[in-house]
Amino acid sequence: MMTILKKSALMIVLLLIAPVLTFQAQAQQSSRAKKDIQITWLGHAAFEVVSSGGTRILIDPFLKENPATPPEFKDLSRYKPNYILVTHSHGDHMGDAIEIAKASKAKIVTVNFPALFQKEGLPEELVQTINVGGTVSLGDVKVHAVPAMHGSEPSGRPLGFVVEFSDGRSVYHQGDTWIFNDMALIQEFYHPNIILMNTGGKAYGQSPQVALLAINRFFKPQIIIPMHYASLPPMSTEAEVRAAIEKDKRVQFMKPGQTKNF
Repeated sequence: MMTILKKSALMIVLLLIAPVLTFQAQAQQSSRAKKDIQITWLGHAAFEVVSSGGTRILIDPFLKENPATPPEFKDLSRYKPNYILVTHSHGDHMGDAIEIAKASKAKIVTVNFPALFQKEGLPEELVQTINVGGTVSLGDVKVHAVPAMHGSEPSGRPLGFVVEFSDGRSVYHQGDTWIFNDMALIQEFYHPNIILMNTGGKAYGQSPQVALLAINRFFKPQIIIPMHYASLPPMSTEAEVRAAIEKDKRVQFMKPGQTKNF
């Protein structure tokens, strides 16, 4: 009789602790699967993103002439990217991409600007062309080219980029854009967790108010990082951007040169 009772008690204990053990195992697995994504804002639309696997990506590296870039980050020799993403050919986005690519041998990923690249003597092997809807694998990440509503010169259309990481999370860099209905497809296809949100406003693009409207209408991010402000006049000032969007709890302001892990 006692043996039966002991067995019954043991079964009850096992049934009680099994869900706890399962939860702990799932939590540990989740912790292992989701490693840090490192994001550094370099001012304006320039970012450095480092994946959990160490793939280092510069985006729109306008640095030397960027008033918002801290002095120590204007030294191009500090950058050793694996890849450079350029949303379009305007100087405040193409920036120092070609010079950095030549020095580091990093590939520039962008729409094709053959005349510009030839003029600057950039070898063809350092260019990976991409267009809207295209996807390229870069190290342990995938990069998806998405539309942006903006002008560009002298060739090629402006892009946004969604950087997808091995754990399924993704970062959406809007480039220069205004709100447009096809943003709904960016959410449907790529569901970005972090959005680097253009808030430049004035004569050059969406205001911070419109930017937040676009986020709320089309996206479901966990984190919003404002960019493309408080750099080149007459773009939005930091005070204007904060007044418009900082009450949204998803918004995380960064200082130029600051690094955050997500």
